[in-house]
Amino acid sequence: MTSQSQGIQQLLQAEKRAKDKLEEAKKKSRHGYRLKQAKEEAIAEIDHYRLQREKEFRSKQTNVMGSQGNLSTKIDEQTAETVRNLTSSYHKNMESMMKKLLSTICDINPEIHPNFRHAV
Repeated sequence: MTSQSQGIQQLLQAEKRAKDKLEEAKKKSRHGYRLKQAKEEAIAEIDHYRLQREKEFRSKQTNVMGSQGNLSTKIDEQTAETVRNLTSSYHKNMESMMKKLLSTICDINPEIHPNFRHAV
């Protein structure tokens, strides 16, 4: 009889340990679910914050780049004007410069260099 009651006691203890393990597993499962849920909420909040900051950044960038866009068109206009001026100056002075250059090259006056010493 004692062995039978010992067996029953061991069986009850084993059932209790199994029940405790099941409860612990359920707690961990609920805890894991809650962690997963908290992580998802945090990710959603981070995404919302990131989108908000990106929107603010884009609006500031548009304001700054918009004023630079006007500056860019002014620079393009100035560059085009400078190119037009240089082109017209080239066409105006090309003929006279070519004549001057050719006359300098072709009109040779042979002279003795002043540093040349006459060898006796």
